[in-house]
Amino acid sequence: MTERPETETAAETPPATATASTAARALAAAAPPTAVAAPAPAATGATLAAPPLGLRPWFMLALGLFAQVAGTIAVTTPAFLVTLLHDQRGLSLAQAGLVVAAPSLGMVLTLIAWGALADRVGEHWVIAAGLTITALAALGALVAGDLTAITIFFVIGGMGAASANAAGGRLVVGWFPRERRGLAMGIRQMAQPLGVAVAAIVVPPIAAANGLSAALLLPFVMTAAAAVLSAVFIVDPKRAPHDVLPVGQKPQNPYRTTSLLWRIHGVSVLLVFPQFVVSTFALVWLITDEGWQPLAAGLVVGIAQFVGALGRIVVGLVSDRVGSRMLPLRVVAGAAALMMIVLALTDWWGLSGIAAVAVILASAITVADNGLAFTAVAEIAGSRWSGRALGAQNTAQFVAATATAPVMGALIGVFGFAAAFGLTALLPLVAIPLVPLVDKRSGKKL
Repeated sequence: MTERPETETAAETPPATATASTAARALAAAAPPTAVAAPAPAATGATLAAPPLGLRPWFMLALGLFAQVAGTIAVTTPAFLVTLLHDQRGLSLAQAGLVVAAPSLGMVLTLIAWGALADRVGEHWVIAAGLTITALAALGALVAGDLTAITIFFVIGGMGAASANAAGGRLVVGWFPRERRGLAMGIRQMAQPLGVAVAAIVVPPIAAANGLSAALLLPFVMTAAAAVLSAVFIVDPKRAPHDVLPVGQKPQNPYRTTSLLWRIHGVSVLLVFPQFVVSTFALVWLITDEGWQPLAAGLVVGIAQFVGALGRIVVGLVSDRVGSRMLPLRVVAGAAALMMIVLALTDWWGLSGIAAVAVILASAITVADNGLAFTAVAEIAGSRWSGRALGAQNTAQFVAATATAPVMGALIGVFGFAAAFGLTALLPLVAIPLVPLVDKRSGKKL
């Protein structure tokens, strides 16, 4: 399918006159919202009410969500094969770690490239083609017997799965009007915890009972199904009027005209550290320092992931209500710093009774920035650059997340959990003043 033809939405149509045709109004109501909403002209009389959103944007959101859930399952499945690789294939934990990291390496290598392609040809074929690559790579890993070949297929699978990350964000922003994007992107950002949860529940028991090849059936089936659904049903949203360019004219690079995207990327990198400190070390902290039983600690971490997924939706909805992505982002950054201090004090004073509540709240708050930042990046970049911008956003976060575990692990080993949590609280405090609240070029609230 090709990109929808350029039409006007009701929000962009001049005030109605007595001679306005019914056909023109019907065409305007049928068109999907633009990738970046243009300001409505000043009213000189009665204006047309904004049309209802309809079911199609939500269907596109569901397709994008499923595509990223499938990609997440493919990328995270190796993490739940460590025991099998160690016990049955004789790999050391370090060697198994390299296998686990292979899909993430593939994603980092291709996120920006997929985004650039989506900027040129649209989301439809980018997502379908990327997930087809991932499905074929999963099939290759399934039939390959050599671990080196399997690892290479994991890298290729990650390279394909990155398409759903970069182009999926564009799809959401393109189909939803500004006043609904926060909620929609919050729902879309549930893909990662949902994908991890499915892989965590399904892969280990299959691997234990039937071996490596059987465990790899899940990512193959999921990505193949997502690729087919994406190819058949995804429709590219139309571009905003100001993003429609004459033939041969290149779109303006938003990274050269404003510092807004650079600042948001920097803020997101700073906020990745507390997020991954909590998700990586909370379980170990509860068991080793707070004296929790492994089963109880695992239950707390699982609940924290679920609450965190819901928190993304709530924060996105709040951003729609207040008409700003960046103001809630500042609040989230301040709350993240506060929660890291609470975790530090909980460990310092040995308050194991409130450790579970602290972990759940910290998990929910430290992941709440993702949807806000993604939505703002896409809106600022525009439909001609949002794919590349979202790819850059993802890449920066992946690199920061990769650095979090060894850096914080070393700090915990030397100074203990309380000091490591306390030092992590400094990063969101640094991020707060970096969050832009106003676009100085237009005076528009961000």
